[in-house]
Amino acid sequence: MRRIAIALITALALPLAMAAPANAVGLDDVFAKLLVKQVKGANVKKHLEALQVIATANGGTRAAGTSGYNASRDYVAGKLRRAGYKVTLQPIDYVESWTENSPPTLALTAPGSKAYVPNEDFYSFQPSPAGDVTAQVQGVDLTLPPTPAPTSTSGCEESDFAGFVPGRIALIQRGTCAFAEKIRNAGRAGASGIIVFNEGQAGRKEAFPLDIGEWRAGLPMVFADFAVGDELAAMAGATVRLKVDSKLVLGTNDNVIAESRFGDPRNVVMTGAHLDSVTAGPGINDDGSGSASILEVAEEMAHLPVKNKVRFAFWAAEEIGLLGSDQYVESLSEAERDRIRVYLNFDMVASPNYAYKLYDGDNSDNVGSPAGPPGSAEIEKQLEAFYGSRRLPTVGTDFDGRSDYGPFIAVGIPSGGIFTGAEGIKTAEEAALFGGTAGVAYDVCYHAACDTIANINDTALDVDADAIADSIARYAFNLRSIPSRTAPTAATLTAKSAG
Repeated sequence: MRRIAIALITALALPLAMAAPANAVGLDDVFAKLLVKQVKGANVKKHLEALQVIATANGGTRAAGTSGYNASRDYVAGKLRRAGYKVTLQPIDYVESWTENSPPTLALTAPGSKAYVPNEDFYSFQPSPAGDVTAQVQGVDLTLPPTPAPTSTSGCEESDFAGFVPGRIALIQRGTCAFAEKIRNAGRAGASGIIVFNEGQAGRKEAFPLDIGEWRAGLPMVFADFAVGDELAAMAGATVRLKVDSKLVLGTNDNVIAESRFGDPRNVVMTGAHLDSVTAGPGINDDGSGSASILEVAEEMAHLPVKNKVRFAFWAAEEIGLLGSDQYVESLSEAERDRIRVYLNFDMVASPNYAYKLYDGDNSDNVGSPAGPPGSAEIEKQLEAFYGSRRLPTVGTDFDGRSDYGPFIAVGIPSGGIFTGAEGIKTAEEAALFGGTAGVAYDVCYHAACDTIANINDTALDVDADAIADSIARYAFNLRSIPSRTAPTAATLTAKSAG
């Protein structure tokens, strides 16, 4: 009956909107209001309850590589197919297991010789592929001596490797972007091996064991003390032997991608949320809340005759390095990327001690991460307008690389979204704006077993589900405020495995 009602309202609204003068209410406003009325927080909660049942039946988790994730995938894909979407399961790789068979080797072979001490002076980066290479070391955009505070962008941009000689071992300094980004850029530049050394400030001098969740450069890679990197950087023509003796086993999970039946495929409005949890818990707020919200929106708008193609993504393996979204974006051609006019990300939208945080598309606070690609500011303003229409305050939050917008921003796709807070502490100013408790985490159950159905704030869930519906519907009918995609940005993001 709900779909019949939508069809009737659509039939009435469409000719009226098309006949309206240019300054009158447009299709985007008509259908946004319609969709917001149809989307119900109670229905989102039903999807969350289903995800909780799945987690409970599968050892309390929905993490990548578990039966709980597979059951979550099947639940979402089944709902979308029944709603009438074309659903694709995109296989993505992740590290199933990694073992080190013997200690790694890092030894100077010219000029002179010196053996560095494994698991003291340096460590294998988990999950480094196996490899044994002897080659000259080449420093990459090093900041030596280091600045008093972390500032190094060594290896953060592909342009850092402009003069890199393929076949050499890349010597990279820890700094302000993700280790994984440095590793990927070195691999693309043709390095034969990778040494990342600590940046050099107090507390950032010694190496330590670290799982960066990244293996795709296909190279042996180690993390070394600052003293090791500083010594090699100062030595003209330094040649080293770098060896990692490991066994790497990959597993496969699936992204769930669904597209609307209607809409111009040359203009794609894309929205996403990650479907996996951490191993420790069921992940009902992180990020069942985002997944359930966009699933409810997808079901309700399935039969709307949208102008632009709408694509829903439920990402795999976000919690172990944004692997689902990263491999998805990497799989797209330039032409396919150009067709994605906006990407809307919804990761944690019902935190118990919530704040309504919008990604700071224009970097208006001039703090932390830079602005998003052109069009990101417009997305932020559109979301602000929705909350403003309900007289609800919002605050900005940085594009800090901790969620699935990261790969989209990296290739210049305008991005935005909602975030209600994770392990960060709510300020007194935020408590005055949103209620809740100052001095306490937005989500005390972040990445914990207690992130259950009891960890959801129903008010935030209901409001944010409406905001999600409003933003998707408006862009489904009107992209005039969004510029065409530009060249990839040089924004430096700090991911979950931060450098």
